[in-house]
Amino acid sequence: MNDIALEARPAWVEALAEACERTSQARVADHLCYSTSVISQVLNGSYRGNLPNIQRKVEGAYMGRCVECPILGQIALNVCIDNQGRPFAATNSQRVRLYRACRNGCEHSRLSTQGGNTK
Repeated sequence: MNDIALEARPAWVEALAEACERTSQARVADHLCYSTSVISQVLNGSYRGNLPNIQRKVEGAYMGRCVECPILGQIALNVCIDNQGRPFAATNSQRVRLYRACRNGCEHSRLSTQGGNTK
């Protein structure tokens, strides 16, 4: 069993479990843009992927963690992460501004300044 043993789950994993109990693992997975198997593995302590990414999304979606976006103002952390992963879209001026801000020094961005996507 890894660091997320059922006996000593961090607060964000508890928040994830509570969200799944309120709705379903499928709805939570859809809301966080992960598969149901990833959510299940996180809850069971067997997920071997990038836990910090999932943790940040859970903290934003279910624990009220917000960041100050230079374009949108105060937003939930999961919304910030989702915006970082969106592709460039020249047809929407706000998306253009977000795309540029996420790749040009925003303190909350996990992207390199060379571009790319994150989850």
